[in-house]
Amino acid sequence: MIKRFIIALTGFVTVVAVLGVVKASQIQEMAGNQPQMPLTAVTTSTAERAEWNPTINAIGSLAPVQGVTISAELEGAVTEIAVENGAQVQAGDLLIRLDTTVEVAQLKAAQARADLAKLQADRAAKLAAQQTISDSENDAAAATYAQALADVSAIQASIDKKTIRAPFEGRVGIRQINLGEFVSRGMPLIPLQRMDTVFVNFYVPQRHLPRLAAGQTVAVSTDAYPDETFAATITAINPVVDQSTRNVWIQATIPNPDEKLRAGMFARVAVTLPEVQHVVVVPATSVAYASYGNSVYVVEESEGPGGTTMLVANQRPIVLGPKRGDLVAVTEGLAGDEIVVTSGVFKLRNGLPVQINNSVMPSQEARPTPNNT
Repeated sequence: MIKRFIIALTGFVTVVAVLGVVKASQIQEMAGNQPQMPLTAVTTSTAERAEWNPTINAIGSLAPVQGVTISAELEGAVTEIAVENGAQVQAGDLLIRLDTTVEVAQLKAAQARADLAKLQADRAAKLAAQQTISDSENDAAAATYAQALADVSAIQASIDKKTIRAPFEGRVGIRQINLGEFVSRGMPLIPLQRMDTVFVNFYVPQRHLPRLAAGQTVAVSTDAYPDETFAATITAINPVVDQSTRNVWIQATIPNPDEKLRAGMFARVAVTLPEVQHVVVVPATSVAYASYGNSVYVVEESEGPGGTTMLVANQRPIVLGPKRGDLVAVTEGLAGDEIVVTSGVFKLRNGLPVQINNSVMPSQEARPTPNNT
């Protein structure tokens, strides 16, 4: 009886052991066939060495080199408008004439009085030379003639003020009066702008003042011409720093032969400084910004399972410099020629295997020109 029990127990233990071995083999086989996680697809770019001239960026506005709104110095009715709206005029060209009929009549009378006074003064001078009249009478005749000439000049000046001419060469704008309208003293009549050259006025912080000088190059861009950059030259630096903002007023001159630029336009200004910085340039999309420090992911080869070679993304801290368009300068952390991840950096972690797919690349232009439409 005991022998049978021992035999049965031995058979049970053997069966359990066999089953355990089979199950362990199955578990090991399942672990070996476990599917691998797919590689993370990223786009990459090569970090390039470059020489950048540092720039000072500012916001400014365009102003005319010469520009006025011509106003009436005397009151009167408009009798002639000699120019069309938007016409090009030369210095001295007639623009608007006010009614001068009264002044013309007064001028004729004053001229007649002046002619008579001249005759009397000449006669008195001859008589004084012959000692026929006293010197005081001769002086009175001469003074009367001088006063008559002054009256003629005063009336002629009134006529000239009502005959409004262009003070300089330029282009007139849209007139603000009509023929026959009565205008009062100081009333605006028509704008006049010289447009072959314009100023760009902008402000920079006072800390940049030692790095600025007349003659430096300025790149100007406007919303009206987003694909075009206009070259300007610094011509004046205001000697006074604004006490409220601690900024310095800078003025640059832009040649404008095609009259594309107009006074009052909004402008973006970049002042190119003479010193040169040696930097490593990467796309701005490759930077993982963080409060504790910025970094990029560099794609490097690493040994994988079974001795295979695989690509992994290793995080590398960097120090950023100036930015231009889609590119940013790295002053510390990269030596150049590294392969950096340009998209998908926020889903990466240090040492993560990656797969490069550069079929669609983000923009990498120093001066991008996006379509605003």
